[in-house]
Amino acid sequence: MSDASTVTNRMDDHALEAIPDDQRQSWLQITWGTAGIVTTLIQLFIGALVTFVAGIKIGIMAGILVTICGALLGWGAGHIAYRTGLSSSFTSRAHGFGVRGSAVLALVFGFMIIGFLAVENALLYKGFLFYLGLPDTVGSRIIIYGILTIAWILLTAYGFNLVAKVSSIALIGFLLVLLYMIIDVIATSGQSWSSVLSFGAQLPPEALKSMGADTDAGKFAFAVNVLIGSAGALALVDADLGRYARKSSDIGIAALLGNVAMDIVMLAVGGMVMYAGMGQIVEYHVTVGHLTHEAAQALALQSPDSIAAAFIIFGGIIGTILMIFAQSKAQVLNTYSASLSLTSLFDALFSWRPGRLLFVILANLIACVMLVGSILDWFNSFLTVLGVLTTCFAGIMIADYFIVKRIQRSRGETDLDVPNINWAGIITLIVAFVLAHYVLNTYISIEFFTSLPICIILYPILRFATMKKAA
Repeated sequence: MSDASTVTNRMDDHALEAIPDDQRQSWLQITWGTAGIVTTLIQLFIGALVTFVAGIKIGIMAGILVTICGALLGWGAGHIAYRTGLSSSFTSRAHGFGVRGSAVLALVFGFMIIGFLAVENALLYKGFLFYLGLPDTVGSRIIIYGILTIAWILLTAYGFNLVAKVSSIALIGFLLVLLYMIIDVIATSGQSWSSVLSFGAQLPPEALKSMGADTDAGKFAFAVNVLIGSAGALALVDADLGRYARKSSDIGIAALLGNVAMDIVMLAVGGMVMYAGMGQIVEYHVTVGHLTHEAAQALALQSPDSIAAAFIIFGGIIGTILMIFAQSKAQVLNTYSASLSLTSLFDALFSWRPGRLLFVILANLIACVMLVGSILDWFNSFLTVLGVLTTCFAGIMIADYFIVKRIQRSRGETDLDVPNINWAGIITLIVAFVLAHYVLNTYISIEFFTSLPICIILYPILRFATMKKAA
């Protein structure tokens, strides 16, 4: 019984309460988390996708814009978490959504993070098949996905502190392999650095037109809309990790470096490796996989799978091992944030607190379910929507904390009750999302340019109006 209690205490790690001062961390310790969770195969794939659609120059310009916006959102949400010591889902109760209303954020954010957990599992699975030369069978899926699921559960349950300690080594090693891959790929491809750093859109004109990316402005908008999804999720992860910060500047620096790693470094590397290495990847499939040139080219253009293949082809055994370590670190952090959201969700809706270990297991089981059928494809198509929603969540929380609560305190109001459902936050979320995604998207193609200002402006107006009506 005492062993079970020890595990429960270790796992819950203040999931529903503030982080104590003696567990606070420096900006460097937090950065291993904010940068570690984004240095993954999926972010390399997103980088390849964005640059193949927009070209590397426009892609990097979009990445810089998203880095600035994402870092500010992450700092804002992280600052609130630093002051309260609470996770993003739990913080949203007092700041923006109310006790039961916070279930909306917990549900959407939890779904998004579990989706990333599933996508990363799928990419690792493809990498193992490629490396071991195994067929894609039901048996292979059960064995490999089963091992990955058990690993993430055990690492989060018993080895989270160990993962946090070695994440710095895994991240540095991963980045060194990326640097080696870029140099090696470009050197052996016969292309110059200038050509690799200046390539344009790689997709056919008809494909670009179907995406609304047949002009430079359209390409820029496409790139920003794709990148902002991960940036919105990272802002809420910044809050989950920022509650450990010793100072506001700690999470500010960590948020900035996390966004730089995601929207500039991984974007550029993903695009450069896939562009310069495409010929070698195709040749590998022809000589080793005995495919025709056309079939090999079609396979290589399946960017998610090809990212894992590129690591194995260009990084060798060391690259493969570091890829696994880097993915393991990110998957444990994904499981951690997902379990926090599920803990807050069930507490808000049902006042049920069975302990976070159960939600660590549940998050990984849901990720396995998402691998069945077309659920994962639906999640990928839903990323832009999730990006708008997560930036709305962060914007509403920031508006409540920095505008509404500050005005209330300046008036001498100290008894700031937390409503069961904060309708101002719920209505603002709906209005901002509908206007950005369905009404004004033909006029303002970068959707969070619409949704975020609406949240910052509309929420305080509605909040003060509802408080006045209640009084």
